[in-house]
Amino acid sequence: MPIVGETYDGFLNDINAFPLTSEDVRRAIAAADEPGPVLEGNVGGGTGMICHGFKGGIGTSSRVVDTGAGSFTIGALVQANYGARHLLRLDGRSVGATIDESVVPLPTDPRSADAGSIIVVLATDAPLLSDQCKRIAQRATVGLARVGGTGGNGSGDIFLAFSTHNRIASSEDRLSVVKTLSPTRMTALFNATAEVVEESIWNALCAAETMTGHRGRIVHSVPHDLVRELAAD
Repeated sequence: MPIVGETYDGFLNDINAFPLTSEDVRRAIAAADEPGPVLEGNVGGGTGMICHGFKGGIGTSSRVVDTGAGSFTIGALVQANYGARHLLRLDGRSVGATIDESVVPLPTDPRSADAGSIIVVLATDAPLLSDQCKRIAQRATVGLARVGGTGGNGSGDIFLAFSTHNRIASSEDRLSVVKTLSPTRMTALFNATAEVVEESIWNALCAAETMTGHRGRIVHSVPHDLVRELAAD
């Protein structure tokens, strides 16, 4: 059954226009199943996003994890629309205070100062049960915090996780056998979850482009050259 999530884009988007049609939804679902890299930045639901006062959007990342009981992949897809500029961090270092409004103008939307939202979807082929998926989802907070997200008063942060490993046919009429990773082997997946969420947010920031939206409002992209210099210091 479809799950629909939302992060508010009313600063850049005319939310009362209702331009999308059912055909747009069908095309988006069909395109999501196409091979190749996932589009990032100002795409889909990420078009109107603002992240740490810069243009935000869609970001993704993945890791292959050796759990000691097998190697499994965990991937994240984020829709980043949250955070204050001065809290932005890269590899543990504060960069938002350096790239302040005197360097890159801030949006004039008061909500972008300390609130906003982020959706994080985590997928893995590791054999996990529902309670283990919940534990994975909870670790998304660690990656979010590494970038500078603290969950403002108006934040609507949504973390979802699922496993593709166990598949049970709906017509099954007998007992089914499912696999589950030992709890003692979960730590490697927790570490990777934090990494992929952190990297996905930065990928969303780096892929997003400066955008002029509704009523001529402008949100600027993160300056790549300056971020590169700060990362190298």
